[in-house]
Amino acid sequence: MPIKNRLADMHGEITGWRRHLHAHPELMYDVHETAGFVVERLREFGVDDITPGIGKTGVVAVIKGKTDTKGRVIGLRADMDALPIEEATGLDYASTVPGKMHACGHDGHTSMLLGAAKYLAETRNFDGTAVLIFQPAEEGGAGGLAMCQDGLMDRWGIQEVYGMHNTPGLPVGEFAIRPGALLASSDEFEIRVTGKGGHAAAPHEAVDTTLVAAQIVVSLQSVVSRTVDPIKRVVLTVGTFETDSVASNVIAHKVRLQGTVRTLDPEYRPIAEERVRRIAEDTASAFGAHAEVIWTPGYPVTVNSAEETTHAAEAAAAVAGKVNDNVDPIMPSEDFAYMLEERPGAYIFIGNGDTAMCHHPAYNFDDDAIPAGCSWFAEIVERRMPVA
Repeated sequence: MPIKNRLADMHGEITGWRRHLHAHPELMYDVHETAGFVVERLREFGVDDITPGIGKTGVVAVIKGKTDTKGRVIGLRADMDALPIEEATGLDYASTVPGKMHACGHDGHTSMLLGAAKYLAETRNFDGTAVLIFQPAEEGGAGGLAMCQDGLMDRWGIQEVYGMHNTPGLPVGEFAIRPGALLASSDEFEIRVTGKGGHAAAPHEAVDTTLVAAQIVVSLQSVVSRTVDPIKRVVLTVGTFETDSVASNVIAHKVRLQGTVRTLDPEYRPIAEERVRRIAEDTASAFGAHAEVIWTPGYPVTVNSAEETTHAAEAAAAVAGKVNDNVDPIMPSEDFAYMLEERPGAYIFIGNGDTAMCHHPAYNFDDDAIPAGCSWFAEIVERRMPVA
């Protein structure tokens, strides 16, 4: 792979950063040590400006090129937070914090962007401004939205924004991308069913909420099979089913369900909400029970703009020699979507090899992907803002 020589030379140093971050995971917005580590490295690199505290605990850094006559401003984003998972890798740099681990590779993303920052600060072989975005709370906390609400795009004049995520199953250092919808939206629902508790031997004197809730779970499957165009993508999953009974001879008075709805087609988000509400409420009513539906909107669809996807794919091909530029979309969600709603840009996958899947206790970021990832970040900047 035509990795940038300087970044190949830095591979060991960047790997050290990544393993330090891996051993010290932090969750959501509570990434103070991680953000502090990022700021320390950026100061060492001599970037032009560092602003912590954006989106609560995010960090924004600025690197100006040799000239800025074109005035283009490119944003590069990496996420910093870990997951509430007990690590099971057995690595000598495994998590030192019980119940927390970098099980999604954000330690790798942060380290690769730091590597690109060091290279760009040294070389400044571009005409314009690179804005480096280190984001908290990707894992369910909408840190990307928080940074945008703090004025990220307007304050730094960002015109295009790019992000990257590792992908187990794709060969190490290879890239995959597509224009349009790449990752799904994710909305959450909770259904609280209330009936009339009683004795298991006298169901006729009770309103069996377990039966009612089971009917709701089965009926919710029709949201996808009978509401959605068969060529569209919507996934509805009921993830929890909890009764207030702990005995086999008790008919529960209340049942609580939780689930998610994911789609690549934004128009189905309100349709799914309406159908979930109608099915839950009317099914419960038919059995003499009551259902309350609590709907929590989540991350939007991650949509790559066409022109910026081309730029991202060309940069990937320059680094890796080839790129899959029409990869199938997938149904996980990503809060980089909020940044793409504010500015044109693209999100790309980089291969993590034959490893455990993300969010698995045995997952680990493959450090061999570091030179390619760093080079892609740098290549985007140098290609989009070439020196005349």
